[in-house]
Amino acid sequence: MKRAKSIMVMGTMSSSGKSFVTAGLCRIFHQDGFRTAPFKSQNMALNSYITKDGYEMGRAQVMQAEAAGIAPDVRMNPILLKPTSECGSQVIVNGEVLDTMRATEYYRRKQEMIPQIVRAYDSLAAENDIIVLEGAGSPAEINLKSVDIVNMGMANLSDSPVILVGDIDRGGVFASLYGTVALLEPEERRRIQGIVINKFRGDVSILESGLRMLENLTGIPVLGVLPYAPIDLDEEDSLAERLTQHGKKQGAALDIAVIRLPHISNFTDFDIFDSAEAVSLRYVTHPAELGTPDWVILPGTKSTMADLRWMRQNGMEAKLLKLHEKGCLITGICGGFQMLGKTISDPHQAEGGGSMRGIGLLAMDTVFSTQKQRRQIQGQVCQLPESLRALSGAAAAGYEIHMGQSTSQGVDVPLLRLDNGETDGLCTKDGQVFGTYLHGVFDAPEFLQPILQMLLQKNGNAEITAQPVDRAAYKETQYNRLAELLREHLDIPKIYDILNQWESAS
Repeated sequence: MKRAKSIMVMGTMSSSGKSFVTAGLCRIFHQDGFRTAPFKSQNMALNSYITKDGYEMGRAQVMQAEAAGIAPDVRMNPILLKPTSECGSQVIVNGEVLDTMRATEYYRRKQEMIPQIVRAYDSLAAENDIIVLEGAGSPAEINLKSVDIVNMGMANLSDSPVILVGDIDRGGVFASLYGTVALLEPEERRRIQGIVINKFRGDVSILESGLRMLENLTGIPVLGVLPYAPIDLDEEDSLAERLTQHGKKQGAALDIAVIRLPHISNFTDFDIFDSAEAVSLRYVTHPAELGTPDWVILPGTKSTMADLRWMRQNGMEAKLLKLHEKGCLITGICGGFQMLGKTISDPHQAEGGGSMRGIGLLAMDTVFSTQKQRRQIQGQVCQLPESLRALSGAAAAGYEIHMGQSTSQGVDVPLLRLDNGETDGLCTKDGQVFGTYLHGVFDAPEFLQPILQMLLQKNGNAEITAQPVDRAAYKETQYNRLAELLREHLDIPKIYDILNQWESAS
């Protein structure tokens, strides 16, 4: 059976540009007519996604699959770690929860995961022409190399050549690239066939002497220097720049604040807001940053109870309740939706056990269970109160990832009527507070725009139209821009040579 060619992208550190370069190569190979798939053996992220068949995987591989022109497949990310504390994570294998483990236990059991990883990779390799693998963090973490399954360990399992990416925007890029290579074993060094410098600002000719010296020191060619470019791709890392947007966008008619919870998850739910020119979306950590927004959103979280305690202790809950008294629209998504209820109970210790009072703006009670709800779902918006009536009947779609069931006390109205006959979410009878379990629900313009228009009318800007873009078409534009950037600034013919020559050498 013919096996796909492969190439792996590693970085000198987290957020160096591995996902960015991997996605760009996926789009280029797809454009050039090759069946291409991304692969990351182990991912750590709170931004996840549910596939059509109900499996959970990391958001970066979803983005890369889209760039490759194919549907996301859980085989592209066989192991997903979702941090639940400073030293523990929920371990998801092949899209399903295995267990919650402390870091020491997971490292002890990592080698058990290799057969799962190999089966997923081999299956993809049998169906595609090229696999573009992504590493995690740095391959030079010398304390972790003996149990590595995501960097050089994975390069060895797949017999892949490697491109090493360094981030010059943070400084020290030559030292980080040289140091990474120097800390590798000779056999690992042999795999690195090219170096890419990412996020450069300025005149690249200034770098030329340094690039040549780096090539002489490492014996590895520099494939190019990528400029710092405003290409909008889905992000999954807590270091994402959009999470640092604390100030209101100048000239924006609408001010929307998302509470940046300590365990915030699936913040890609709000990427669509950036496409509407009239809208300013910002993430806030402290009550003083909230100000007087038109809309406050509580996002998803991996640790609902811990993050609600955080809101209570730092004064964010009190500030939110004052904004509610003044008529501010308040919305909760998934864990944020659970927080808005009357009570939260954890009888099975999904989050450590116990029960606590919710914020109390929605009349519902949430009980955590041992089973995670994972599904894509569609439906329609129910008949809503007058302030949100323009939203009634709109199509809604998204995906659920949660371990709790919320039961209405019968005071509020359902938000969505799902295609399977169930209802989802709640809305107060005055339309001022609503919540849903559906991630991605805002991506449909027919769902989001009526809310934005209602808020514009409410704050005296009824003449302004806030038109969100078609998210799918917008993403296609961004993937094509990314491919153009890589074709312009990287030696793509050399990368094809690496693919072909490594296969011959192997």
